[in-house]
Amino acid sequence: MKNRYLSTRIMAIMMAAAMAVSAAPAAFAAERADSETIKEDNQPAADADADAQDSADADKTADAEGTKTEYPLTITTYDYDGNEIETTYEKAPEKVLAVYQGSIETMLALGLEDRLVATAGLDNEVPDELKDAFSKTNYLDEFTPSLETVTMLEPDMILSWSSLFSDKNLGNVTDWIDKGCNTYYNTNTRPDGDRTLENEFTDILNLGKIFDVQDKAQAIVDDAKAVIDKTLAATADVEEKPSVMVLEPLGEDITNYGAKSLGGDMVTQLGATLANPDASTVGKEDIIAANPDVIFVVYMPYAGDDPETVKNDQLAVIQDDEALQSLDAVKNGRVYPIMLSEMYASATRTQDGIETFAKGLYPDVNLD
Repeated sequence: MKNRYLSTRIMAIMMAAAMAVSAAPAAFAAERADSETIKEDNQPAADADADAQDSADADKTADAEGTKTEYPLTITTYDYDGNEIETTYEKAPEKVLAVYQGSIETMLALGLEDRLVATAGLDNEVPDELKDAFSKTNYLDEFTPSLETVTMLEPDMILSWSSLFSDKNLGNVTDWIDKGCNTYYNTNTRPDGDRTLENEFTDILNLGKIFDVQDKAQAIVDDAKAVIDKTLAATADVEEKPSVMVLEPLGEDITNYGAKSLGGDMVTQLGATLANPDASTVGKEDIIAANPDVIFVVYMPYAGDDPETVKNDQLAVIQDDEALQSLDAVKNGRVYPIMLSEMYASATRTQDGIETFAKGLYPDVNLD
C-alpha cells in the first residue's frame, strides 16, 4: 500500500509541475479502482433510505421558507490560468457535471443530486449521510472525463478543479461559457493563489446562490466557523499556543504545508503558530531546527486502499525515524494524522479538517 500511495502522489506532483498549475493532487493517479467498485463502495446502508428521504423532505421545506436567489445572478470565478472572469446565471443549472470529491460532495450536501447529469473522480467514499444521494447519480467510467465525453453529456454547468479545465481534459473555460455552459472551480485550486478558509466558505456560499439553496450553504459555513469560534473561546486562557508543522512525506521529499496553504490557514486561525511558514518542502534538518510542538502528518488513501495502512505508513515516516526522535512532538506523542481531503480544497470536509486540527492542537481542552 505504501508504494502505491507514494507512486500515486509523486506522479501527481510531477504532472502538476509540468503543467505549471496547481493541479489536483489526485488528478493523475497511476492506479484507480474501477467505477463499479466505487459505486458499490458508496451504496447506502439498507436502513438509511428512509432517514435520507425524511432529511431531504425537511430540507426542501426549509428552502421554501429561506433566502431566495434573484436571477440573473453574476458570479466571479476563474479561467484555467487563474484570471478572474464573470459568469451569469439566468436560472439554476439543471445538467451539472461534477468532477472530484469536493465538487460531488458539495452538490450532494446541498441536496442537488437531481441537478447532476453525471459525476466522476471519487478518491474516497462519500460520507454515509450522502451515500443515498450519490447512488442516484450517473457515475462515469472515466475517472477524469474526456472532452468528448463531457460534450456528449451536454451540461449547462461544470464543477471541478482548475487543473481539469484544459484542452487535454474537460476543455477550456471560455469555450464552455461561449457555448452557454458555465464553469466553476474550487478557488483553492487556482494557480498561484493563496489557499484560505475564506475561499472554501465563499465557494460553498456561491454555489448556494447559483442553485437557490442559500440557507443550506450558509448552514454548512456557519457550522465550520462555529468550530473555530468555540476553539478560540475554549483556549483563550492558554498562554503558550503550540507551534506546528503540517507535513506530507513523499518518498525522499517532505511537503510542508505553510502559510499559503489551506492547512496552514486552518492551523493559524485556530490560534497556533506555523513553525516553518515559508518553505514548501523540508528536510529532516529543517524539521529538527523548527522543533514544533505538534506535527500533523498528511495521508491520502485512494479508492481500493486500506486507510489504516496508508495512515500508519505515513505516520511511521516521522515517528520511527531515528533522526527525528529528539523532536518534542515525537517525544511527547503529539504526531497526528490528517487526511489530505480535509485540508486541501476541502469543500464540505472543511469542518472535519478544522476539528481534526483543533483536537490535535489542544488535546487537554474540552472542545465538545
